[in-house]
Order: sequence, then C-alpha cells, then structure tokens
Amino acid sequence: MEEEIYRQIASLREIGQGAVLATIISKKGSAPREIGAKMLVRADGTASGSISGGCVEAETWQEAMRLMKGGAGNSRLLSFHLTEKEALESGLICGGVVEIHLE
Repeated sequence: MEEEIYRQIASLREIGQGAVLATIISKKGSAPREIGAKMLVRADGTASGSISGGCVEAETWQEAMRLMKGGAGNSRLLSFHLTEKEALESGLICGGVVEIHLE
C-alpha cells in the first residue's frame, strides 16, 4: 500500500494538485496500525490508506484539509491520547497514544 500511495503523490504533483500525507511516527500501548502506516488526503477530500479508524482518522482528515488551506511547506504533529474507555466510546478497539505527522 505504501508504494501505491507514493505513486499517487507523484501523479498529484504532476498535475499540480495538493495533498497531505499522514504518517504514524510513534505509538504507545495498543493501536490498530503500526508505526509507518500512511494515509493520503487529497484536496478533493478523498483519501487512500489508513492510519487508524474512528475518531483518530476523522480528526486527522480534518487537520489535513486545514493544512492544505494553509499553503505549501506546512507540517503538523497530531497526538491522540486514548484511554481504553475513550477508545471504546469512539469506536476503536484499543487505547494508547498515537502521534501522526502531517506533511
């Protein structure tokens, strides 16, 4: 999947369309995806790949859309602290801390 995301990034750059790449850079505790998992969010709102699920992925998508409106050269670090209770309430099956880099 990672190779496909990089192909998509190259295609988007060729046609001048923006996108944000979200990558899990650290995790502590239980999380559905491993470090290095990626999600590409395009300017039209569509996405490829997965970094989690539930509220984590939804909030990451929202931040990616905000970042695209801010212009090139911006990046952002997101940190999600989910207790087991919060994870269950948000539809996730695990809890822990996940940091995601948006670029």
